[in-house]
Amino acid sequence: MRTLYALAQAFVPTLYTLYIMSWWEAALLGLIQGITEFLPVSSSGHLVLVQHLLGLEIDNITFEVFVHFGTVLSIATVYRIRILEIVRGVWEGVHRPDRIGAQYRSNGDFRFAIFILLSMIPGGVMYILFREPLKAAFSAPHITAGMLLVTGGLLLLTRIRPRPEGDMSAWKAIVTGVAQGLAMMPGISRSGATICAALYQNVRPAQAVAFSFLMSAPVIIGATGIEAIRIAQAGDITNLFPILSGTLVAYASGIWAIRTVIRFVQRGNLAWFAYYCFLVGGLGLWWW
Repeated sequence: MRTLYALAQAFVPTLYTLYIMSWWEAALLGLIQGITEFLPVSSSGHLVLVQHLLGLEIDNITFEVFVHFGTVLSIATVYRIRILEIVRGVWEGVHRPDRIGAQYRSNGDFRFAIFILLSMIPGGVMYILFREPLKAAFSAPHITAGMLLVTGGLLLLTRIRPRPEGDMSAWKAIVTGVAQGLAMMPGISRSGATICAALYQNVRPAQAVAFSFLMSAPVIIGATGIEAIRIAQAGDITNLFPILSGTLVAYASGIWAIRTVIRFVQRGNLAWFAYYCFLVGGLGLWWW
């Protein structure tokens, strides 16, 4: 379980704080988290650069868990119908074990769930193999700035596939999972890398975005649930109002960010985010 939580932290680092926050400070952190979690600009990259720029040491597990919960609710709200379809498809696929193969071939929702499971494998393997170098990268702002330039390049290259029209497949899911694993590096946007990987493989935009966000949900939910149980057992929840305000703002801003990404991907305009990553990454390299 600890490995699951550590893996989720590597995929989706968040903003925390050492002191007792006011409600507006928590709301501001929730706003930043909700936006950068889903826009393809790397929340981890912004965290590392801001920490080094301001000389902060940020750490509050309780706030982290609740804000993660807000971002998961954002995914659940925007994709609530799709999630229900997937759950129904999984039930149809597994309640008759002797027909799983036939269900995989005929049931698109069950097949989509299998693709999500397959996409989780590469990241887990990569975290186990490269855990220490990944941790070290979070203390190197120049590496983070360089990776933001890489993210910008990935986003800009979506222009080579202006109108993808294909569907997700098992192999495409694994490749997209590799992209998610690479996004454990601070500065590589998880949403940007996975959406781009799907688009490069000719997956149509709506499906590429949906798969990118839904493939992250199981890891975040599992890790958040584990830590929430620990918090409840330890009685660590204090100063609840700021935590709730941060969670609600993360939820609302997350919904806005998801819908914004959907619009940009469908219009083929991810390059606008590339320019932003080039700007921030370039400034980071110049500063450090």
